[in-house]
Amino acid sequence: MILIPITYKGGVYRHDEVVDYIEDLGGYIVQKHDIAQEIVLQALIPKDDVERFRDFIRPLAGEVTESPLVGTEIAVVIPSLEIHHLPHSACDIAEYLRTVGAKTNMIGLARGFGKRISQLNDEERDVINEHDLAIYVLGNFETCIEQKFNVLRRGIRVPIILTGAPPVDALKRITDPPAAGYVGNLGRFMHRTRTDADIGRLDAVIEEVSHVLSGIRDELAQDPLSISPARLMEVIKEGVPDIDSVYSPTPLTVQLTGLRVKLPFTRYADQIRSLVVEEGILVGDIAEIRPSRMRDYILVQIKPFSETHIVV
Repeated sequence: MILIPITYKGGVYRHDEVVDYIEDLGGYIVQKHDIAQEIVLQALIPKDDVERFRDFIRPLAGEVTESPLVGTEIAVVIPSLEIHHLPHSACDIAEYLRTVGAKTNMIGLARGFGKRISQLNDEERDVINEHDLAIYVLGNFETCIEQKFNVLRRGIRVPIILTGAPPVDALKRITDPPAAGYVGNLGRFMHRTRTDADIGRLDAVIEEVSHVLSGIRDELAQDPLSISPARLMEVIKEGVPDIDSVYSPTPLTVQLTGLRVKLPFTRYADQIRSLVVEEGILVGDIAEIRPSRMRDYILVQIKPFSETHIVV
């Protein structure tokens, strides 16, 4: 069964029926937002049932849009947190990705500035590698990007999308080996992205991210995961009640190949490993549980079918 990421927007009236219908279809609610009198649901539902779901919510005046970034966690990487490297473009990229369903974390490097001294430390590298994808928001000059990017990408295993003020052709020319994606004409500027041209640049980021993630999903389809991350989220939510008392945004953050659980590793790792998925199958049998470099969180990395010979 292929699950499609969607976003539902509608009123509070009878929204509980919408939630129940998604679950009846075999779908999963990834995030739920209550905004005044509006409900926003980011969910995964079976591909064959998308039109059936549209028909169901039509009398409720709800709106459904496909959101390819739902169920992903993306790192937005900037050379530093100083005003020289943290203009509005980086913040707006992170926020714009959230509007289409992605969970974003902004990572400001400790020593990412300076063409001669720019570097990436072990902790920063490990945190970036815990994401599905990384977007490097660099500056305006080709020579600066050319000298710094290859240093800042060392040890990064996740796909990287490079952004900068030079056009795409120039970004491709100065990077070897090539990045997974490029967005040009998006450098540093000290104003909010309000104009049509600015919004168009952000749309280009979304398009490039969607393209790269689609490729990752196609690769995962060749060797499917032992369990859907969304289903595993429900197993953990039911088996670890303490997750309901976590006040961090998205206590269970769904990724393409696993989850980030925002509970202390030392206290809850063994409990999560011993959760029963189905009779005779524990979470520890189909997933690797390891500590995150981001605070004391837990990373759950789901194993592929080729490794476990299990699909639940």
